[in-house]
Amino acid sequence: MNIAIIGSGNVGLITGACFADVGNKVICYDIDADKIQKFNDGKIDIYESGLNRLINKNLNSSLFFSEDINHTVRQSDIIFLTVGTPMGKSGETNMEYMYSAAEDVGSSLKSSKLIVTKSTIPVGETYKVKQIIQKHIIGNNVEFNIANNPEFLKEGKGISDFMSPDRIVVGIDDPELMEVFSNLYRPFSVNHEKLIFMDILSSELTKYAANAMLATRISFMNELSILAEKSGADINNVRKGIGSDERIGYDYIYPSVGYGGSCFTKDLNSIIDFSEKLNCDLKIIKSVEKANLKQRDYFLNKIIRRFGGEGAIKGKVFSIWGLSFKPGTNDIRGAISIYIIDEILRLGGSLNLYDPKASENIKNLFNDTEDITFFDDKYEAVKCAEALILLTEWPEFRSPDFSLLKTNLKQPLIFDGKNQFDKYHMKDIGFEYHQIGVPLLK
Repeated sequence: MNIAIIGSGNVGLITGACFADVGNKVICYDIDADKIQKFNDGKIDIYESGLNRLINKNLNSSLFFSEDINHTVRQSDIIFLTVGTPMGKSGETNMEYMYSAAEDVGSSLKSSKLIVTKSTIPVGETYKVKQIIQKHIIGNNVEFNIANNPEFLKEGKGISDFMSPDRIVVGIDDPELMEVFSNLYRPFSVNHEKLIFMDILSSELTKYAANAMLATRISFMNELSILAEKSGADINNVRKGIGSDERIGYDYIYPSVGYGGSCFTKDLNSIIDFSEKLNCDLKIIKSVEKANLKQRDYFLNKIIRRFGGEGAIKGKVFSIWGLSFKPGTNDIRGAISIYIIDEILRLGGSLNLYDPKASENIKNLFNDTEDITFFDDKYEAVKCAEALILLTEWPEFRSPDFSLLKTNLKQPLIFDGKNQFDKYHMKDIGFEYHQIGVPLLK
């Protein structure tokens, strides 16, 4: 099939690269000419496990990049809209880029196409996109079909999620489109049928419902972690106890410093915004984001209390391992590291930072701040630091050289926002080890 991807961000690149890898001809379009030039040179600045390899494998054979919208639309049979839909100032979804893409596609449409919204958009927006496209078509007798195909890609595992999905949700009005999507996604449904067809409005809401449920599980467990610590229980044991129940399972119940990234916060605020416009008060979902923000304060206050209050942070050096919002990506949107860095700087502290992939993005964000030093070696980053703060569970942090850590740190003190280590082992080797939801062993 001939496929166009409008918007070459994370979702667009993964979608385009995976469709190209199974034999489709794919053109990825973006309005940013410099970005397109870099992609055509094989330079991918988004770190996503396996993405760079997949793009360069198919570049200029089945995968192409273009800044020409007319050429991209003309050469395609199916057009996926994967532009950004960021959160607005009041929590609403900013549809500016989606509407603009719809205008461009409409103006370029000369023959029948299937146009698919893939970006996360509020319920009913696929129909608004359809109206915009219709309004901007030049000439008569140009018909097109519209569908919604929300993405369920986890950053850091986007390629594997696309290649081996647990489900593929498609919202359609025309039953004849079922065959088109069945043919398109057949390479990704080899073991069993993954497609779930439904109406467009339900497919749009399904994406929000999935992310809201996952965020709720995380915030629920994090609230319990505070209760566990105050009552003397160990949240890690509680997790095992409830996760073994097959009705609950172990996914998304790991205690942590809270969820980050662009999706959960954006999608929760979006569903709250459009639910209120429908006079629907979603009390549980409103509480989820509040609980998540509370969790990062809870973790920061652990550090502050340990050193004797806010005034005691001034002049001290702290080391942070892990800057991306999760392992497997260089994405720092919504990363807890940004909040912790900001607060320690505000209190007069200094920071030594290390991350295997995301350091450059943090460096660009803080723009050579005087009290931040970046390191290429994680052990160098802890030298003379008062404490190590672990925020992202990159695999290389799972089994560090504790002897070297102890030597390099000013004192053997770790604040672990991901509960990576065994508390008894840490005590035995002489570390003061602070976890989430676990009382400190004396």
